[in-house]
Amino acid sequence: MTTAEGRRPTPGVGVAVVDGTRLLLVQRGHEPGRGMWAVPGGKPRYGEPLREAARREVLEETGLTVEVGDVIWAGDSLGPGNPPAWHYAIVDFAGIAVAGSLRPGDDAADAAWVELGETASLPLTPTMPGLIEVVRMRL
Repeated sequence: MTTAEGRRPTPGVGVAVVDGTRLLLVQRGHEPGRGMWAVPGGKPRYGEPLREAARREVLEETGLTVEVGDVIWAGDSLGPGNPPAWHYAIVDFAGIAVAGSLRPGDDAADAAWVELGETASLPLTPTMPGLIEVVRMRL
């Protein structure tokens, strides 16, 4: 049995980029959640402020430059097992695309603008339904 002693959650950031009633999503190209859809995001680099990390991750994964706004959701992604296989402490920001051309990049297998009403038909990462509900309430 593995213990969690000495382990710490890994910070993560994401950006809910909205265009009208569409949400920018990426299909994850790597584990955890390979093949599932989520907002673009990832891990901050050491010394990199969260908003800068969020902006960088969107650009790397989608080719879009965004203005990063307020924090709109925070939570945890826990892997299976006890202790969990992974633990990400995630902060998601609101965002608006200001430049660039949409294309999947970095660790994204695909990137797309998805109507909020159609997101439920996609295989979403476990944290996405809660974030999508927050986005709906903000429209």
